[in-house]
Amino acid sequence: MPARRVILRQTGAERVAGAAQAAGMARAARFFWRGMWLVLGLLALLQLGAMARAPSMWVPELVTLRLAAGDSVSLEPLAPAAIQRSASGRWLLAADPARAPAPVLLRPGRAAESLSSMPLAADHLALPGGNRVARLPAPEGSVAFSFAGSAWLYDGALLLRNGAPQAACPDARWSARLAAWWNQHMPAPLAVARALSLGGSLHCGNRIGIADALPDAAAITRASDGSLRITDLEHAPRALDGVQAIAFGAMRLQLGAGAQGDTLVMHPQRRTPQFSAPGVELPAQVAWRWQVRALWPGRPGGALQAAFLLVLAVAAAAGAGAAYMRTRQPQAPRARAFAWAAHAVCAAALLAGGLLAIALQRLGQPVAAAPSLLLAALALASWLAAPGARTSANGCAMLLLAVGLLLQLELGLGGGDLRYFQKTTALLATGLGTLALWRLAPAPWRAAAGTPRGVELALLALAALALAALAAQVLWGDETGVFDLQPVELAKLALSAMTAHCLALRFAWHNGPQYSTVLARWLALAAPVLLFLALLALALVQVDDYSPLILLLLWAAGIVLAYTCASGQRFAAALMVAAAGAAACAVGALQNGGAAALPSSFYADRFQVWLAPGEHPHTGQQVLRAAGAIAQGGLAGADSSFGLRSAGLPAGAASGIPAVQDDFAPAFFLNRHGLLAGLALWLLQAAFLAALLWQALRAHQQACAARAYQQAWAARFRCFALCGGAAFVAGHLLLSWSTNLAILPVMGQPMSFLSAGGSHLLFFLLPLLGLSAASNEE
Repeated sequence: MPARRVILRQTGAERVAGAAQAAGMARAARFFWRGMWLVLGLLALLQLGAMARAPSMWVPELVTLRLAAGDSVSLEPLAPAAIQRSASGRWLLAADPARAPAPVLLRPGRAAESLSSMPLAADHLALPGGNRVARLPAPEGSVAFSFAGSAWLYDGALLLRNGAPQAACPDARWSARLAAWWNQHMPAPLAVARALSLGGSLHCGNRIGIADALPDAAAITRASDGSLRITDLEHAPRALDGVQAIAFGAMRLQLGAGAQGDTLVMHPQRRTPQFSAPGVELPAQVAWRWQVRALWPGRPGGALQAAFLLVLAVAAAAGAGAAYMRTRQPQAPRARAFAWAAHAVCAAALLAGGLLAIALQRLGQPVAAAPSLLLAALALASWLAAPGARTSANGCAMLLLAVGLLLQLELGLGGGDLRYFQKTTALLATGLGTLALWRLAPAPWRAAAGTPRGVELALLALAALALAALAAQVLWGDETGVFDLQPVELAKLALSAMTAHCLALRFAWHNGPQYSTVLARWLALAAPVLLFLALLALALVQVDDYSPLILLLLWAAGIVLAYTCASGQRFAAALMVAAAGAAACAVGALQNGGAAALPSSFYADRFQVWLAPGEHPHTGQQVLRAAGAIAQGGLAGADSSFGLRSAGLPAGAASGIPAVQDDFAPAFFLNRHGLLAGLALWLLQAAFLAALLWQALRAHQQACAARAYQQAWAARFRCFALCGGAAFVAGHLLLSWSTNLAILPVMGQPMSFLSAGGSHLLFFLLPLLGLSAASNEE
């Protein structure tokens, strides 16, 4: 007997109840978005008010030195160095390398030369303790010598004593031991650069003990051009012949007319010191030409500045035209086509404006604060007007971004350095402009790239790019990144997306795409594990703390919890929750246990500083200053008005917290705006995470109801990608709040949306917002 189809029909009462529920949700959505736009407008007005109230600050635009032969003059208070002229008339730079930052000489076509080190002499080595040894024949790029009864050979990565590597030092960390093992077994081109330490009383690892010298009194390192350099123990002045610029940390002195004659002209660029008045007591041989700090747009200083202002005007006009057509004639076909074209022009102009702003900042000619704020405001508005972008997660994210921009502006106005605010606005316009163009692309184009095979190829390319960037960081960078970028953020994005894809395939093991062999299918599923191991290795080798490991552990716990919930494994999910509770209890037990029982190692030092910062006043200054700033802020901020009365004014001691723009941005926020504003920020962050998880839950429900494989895969991919992104963001927020409130030791992780983390914003947060918009459209 054939089965009969059962058709369920809604009653009239059910239809009325459904319509009433839909109308209520529509009213709630309108209320949310109106409130969001109101808060965004208030935050923008607060930033404009801060710029209007900010006192005038002055910077030296041109520095002129006039020296006779044999004279010298200090560059203070501009830079910790002195300029000299030899008896023959040559210009020289003298500085104490012990003072940070050590000057770096920049010559065209040559590697940068730091005054803290010098090239190896051709015939001898000047070692600490007054030891002078002769060099022996060695392969190119290496140095060989005899000392303390042994023959030594060092190639920039591995130290050999009598032809064999030394045993690891007793206090060596895992990363040092792993790097040493790698260098011993890998070819020289793949070796990880490691310095040769000189000093102390023990020969071990990449260290040569010298009885008459303190540990790490000097070092031999491999420069970016492959040459070896040794710590400058004599502090000899360096000639400025052929030097184009002198870098002091982020600040740069560009040599204008060149070092010739009795006059030397220098142009300060980038992070130039600022003064409250155009008058500083200077030596008679030094003259400064002053320039007021640029907050508002003035006459363009060059072609790029004029191009930026033109692009900004085009973006503003196109955005206004698109908004007008959408509000006045939302249903007319011609009006909708015009609005689409105007929106596309606005997004393209924002992308171009962001790239121009980045280029201008790199050239030392940053855009003024007011145009930067307008660029960011247009980027936020353009993104929210893009198709599918109006999700609750995107709304919360826009508010968090606006709060972060306010904080970076306050730091710039109060501490004298606006480059973090300008960099954040430029990256925001670049990223959101790109996302808006993608959302405005025709739907068939996006659908063609959204198939499992297409996504798989894109993820493989993204993973290859991330691994190449990680390798570049290991070879040529340090824990701060490489080429001013943090490849780990791109790797986190690739890891989250690949894991989501593989888990989505796992749910359709027998119905998914067919692979040539079972091994190929398992390799496809194991790809995230390989990327995870690469990130793990980078954290062990390249980073001086274990915060990336903790962040990866939090992400792994979050993605495992999402998988157990999606697959109905309630017992495993309960175990994950219990493990999280046990970890919280362990942190509390460690706080109550004290610092005396901790072993003497690098990271134990951080725990000791965390548990008893008063006993470590030097290394614990971040913790102590942050605690003092938070206590000074109280409930309503240091000015008792949630930061309204102090808007645009100097920030006081809170701006002097080390890494205040990154790791300790929350401490400055609590000092400026108070604990109640901090509670509101915490609730907004929790709402953002809840919105992401709500979207993930909806995607899971769509996957369960889908009848076709591709629809089910796409929904599961969105579900796990949103869960992975939320886990990483939750990890950043947890570590950052815990660091600033001294719940955990200093971890070195920026707070998402609030800190000046450029790579974190561009390579991870903004793609996550794009995924949220794509999930809303589905």
